[in-house]
Amino acid sequence: MKKLLFLLCFFTIKLSAQTIKQDSVYLFSYCSLKNDGKIGLQLAWSTDKNTWNSIGSDFGVLGSDYGTWGAQKRMLSPFLWLGADGLWHCVFSVNEKDNALAHASSVDLIAWGRQSYPVFTGSENCLLPEFTYDTKTKQYLISWLSKKGDMTEVFTTTTKDFRSYGKEQKASLSARLNLRTEVKLGEKTETGLVYKVSSAVVNKLLKHLESEKERQKLYRENLYEDTLKLANLKPLSAQVTVDFQKRKSISSTLMGIFFEDLNYAADGGLYAELIQNRDFEYKLSEKGGNDKSWTATKAWHTTGQAKLTIDSIRPIHYNNSHFAVLTTTQKGDALVAEGYEGIALKAGEAYYFSLFAKNITGKNSKLSIQLKDASGKVFAEGAVNVKGNVWQKYEISLLVKESTANAELSIVPETAGQYALDMISLFPKNTFKGRRNGLRADIAQALADLHPRFVRFPGGCVAHGNGLDNIYKWKNTIGKLEERKPMFNLWGYHQSMGIGYGEYFDFCEDIGAQPLPVIAAGVCCQNSSVGGAGQQGGIPMEQMDSYIQDILDLIEWANGDLTTKWGKVRAMNGHIKPYNLKYIGIGNEDLITDLFEERFRMIFKAIKAKYPEIIVIGTVGPWSEGTDYVEGWKLANEINIPMVDEHYYQSPGWFINNQDYYDNYDRSKSKVYLGEYAAHIGGRANNLHTSLVEALHLNSLERNGDVVSMSSYAPLLAKEGHTQWKPDLIFFNNTEVKTTVDYEVQKLYGVHAGESYIASQVELSDKDSYLQKRVSVSVVEDSKTKDLIIKLVNVLPTSVDTKLNLKEFDFLPEALKITLAGKLKDTKVTPMESKQSVVPSFSTNLPAHSLTVLRLHRKK
Repeated sequence: MKKLLFLLCFFTIKLSAQTIKQDSVYLFSYCSLKNDGKIGLQLAWSTDKNTWNSIGSDFGVLGSDYGTWGAQKRMLSPFLWLGADGLWHCVFSVNEKDNALAHASSVDLIAWGRQSYPVFTGSENCLLPEFTYDTKTKQYLISWLSKKGDMTEVFTTTTKDFRSYGKEQKASLSARLNLRTEVKLGEKTETGLVYKVSSAVVNKLLKHLESEKERQKLYRENLYEDTLKLANLKPLSAQVTVDFQKRKSISSTLMGIFFEDLNYAADGGLYAELIQNRDFEYKLSEKGGNDKSWTATKAWHTTGQAKLTIDSIRPIHYNNSHFAVLTTTQKGDALVAEGYEGIALKAGEAYYFSLFAKNITGKNSKLSIQLKDASGKVFAEGAVNVKGNVWQKYEISLLVKESTANAELSIVPETAGQYALDMISLFPKNTFKGRRNGLRADIAQALADLHPRFVRFPGGCVAHGNGLDNIYKWKNTIGKLEERKPMFNLWGYHQSMGIGYGEYFDFCEDIGAQPLPVIAAGVCCQNSSVGGAGQQGGIPMEQMDSYIQDILDLIEWANGDLTTKWGKVRAMNGHIKPYNLKYIGIGNEDLITDLFEERFRMIFKAIKAKYPEIIVIGTVGPWSEGTDYVEGWKLANEINIPMVDEHYYQSPGWFINNQDYYDNYDRSKSKVYLGEYAAHIGGRANNLHTSLVEALHLNSLERNGDVVSMSSYAPLLAKEGHTQWKPDLIFFNNTEVKTTVDYEVQKLYGVHAGESYIASQVELSDKDSYLQKRVSVSVVEDSKTKDLIIKLVNVLPTSVDTKLNLKEFDFLPEALKITLAGKLKDTKVTPMESKQSVVPSFSTNLPAHSLTVLRLHRKK
């Protein structure tokens, strides 16, 4: 998941529709510093070098993908030139401090190839790059300035292909071309390069940008504006014809969920543990030093004269290297756990309390355990006897007398002394399916109610981490809790790894969903802020064999029998039978660079060689178009990746006007997993508006279920008050689960899914295409029950009286009708069930702004 600056979408494009008649014109390339270089490569043209016309207003034809969003993704001093190979090559500085350049090339200045970022270790930084072509050596000579303090040096290197480079060398200032010039654009003067080009080059750009203007106009459409534009629209009628002779098999795994530990979705959320920082492993660095309370004592305090310190000598396990030392001098002093902004308790329910402890003095002593509120009211209590100065685990059950949303856990030594404490846990007995170390029952049930056919985990960006050292390692998440290795979450907090691969796979098993683990493709997240700016660092090639073996070990852990090494490990951890893993994702929203491709190919080849039955899911970047999308699909086609993971977050207008998006996908190529999508509207709201345009898209996905095999809305979960990304499907706090209207739509499509798609056609009484595309129908058949399921979406601000014509009819006379309707800004809408009489030709009314599901039951 990534925050993107999509130049085509977010800038107002002012374009000229004129066609240049003369044979040649002048082209000026530059990058304005108006937005700190984030606009990217800009162009202007002139017939006389005096009067210049911008191609678009604040419009970049090429943006930088280097570094983190917000702080980076900058382009400085681009040098654009037509190379000897007929391609336009653009070399630019990525910022003022890094010793890296960027390169991309294009045939027409519209479609650009993958970017590369060569690093030059002898240079302090790389500023004002330029290059020329040597016809004798058939090499490009690149030069740049390196500045440190008052000292400026010139460096040069050579390349034949902008992929491999010669050793950088120092040079004199005389080696510089100094071709940049100043051009006045309106009231502002910009610095760049001027070339004489065929007018066809500029005419093509103008034509392309004019079409972009029209496309963006469509994508700005929304249902709020429709209510004004169509205020006088009278109720319509429609004819829906279902043709049972035209049917096709579609994916049985179309509807699923994607879980990422984002918005505090795991610890303090889906994971039922009630004690925050139970392992005393929080670090200031996890919050970038911005939260001074985010230390090993976060969410803990003492009472009375008690003192809390953190030690790391002889811990329980080296993976959990810190523990608490509680020193008391008088009875009644306590160590208090605050939980996740309080501990919610339910009357009459049991809670498991456990901890590892030792008395540093070596004596036996009793610890009183109390669950109470700030006023001192006790809700449950018990005691453990700590024996000696060797780490031991102690556990008791506490029965809560009365419900509360804001309890604390107090550990009160009955004698003065020094106590080493770690892995202090309070867990409800009532977890989902009653599993120990399980999931919060209400949140997990809300997920199960979606009827997901698969669960993607442990995340997108979380999977490949902030730098190579932060790549998610599945082996660190299995086995005993005290032996698991917690780590920094790149969303800015801590991962205890209480939910590990075992818990993810168990949850999939509990709800009848296929597990879909996602593994980094040998590179870190392109938004990494350490180890190079963005996805510039890949796992060193000498370490790739070991990394690939870890992935193969995962498959053996999931599917191996008890004769295999990792199958035995799985069994020892409590799951005797194999999990029957079928899918594995490699990569997430990656830049499709040479560095990525080299590592992906190695991983893909190894998996197919040892486990040819596993369906590998590749990645085609974070967007529905652009360089990564094109390059990702090119790689998929070249090496026959079974399925690719597409992501896009779009405006309502995009969903309205792209209902045919998958209609022309080649069915003989890779299948599609739409791994992340959502409708984004102003304010990033979840409401009826967003949910209905998503329903339009889901009808399209069902129609194209022979090429789209899987889909999952994103993000899934968000804790109130701790949300880094909106919108989300489900919000929660310590006591409540709050589903959204978008959730209701996902649930309706998940519960009422089918495996056979039946052709249908809808015709409105008004033939206006603007209206026609705002009413959609999808007809599927449930292969188990043989029920016919008709989903009708009406996003118009008026009702549509709809007549359905079934060319074949062997259904019971009464069907289930479910209607989701309301006002566009409604954030909570409940589907209403009713009965619908059905005959071969029957009518039903589609309310304004509604989704209607009809479920017709076959005669026995």
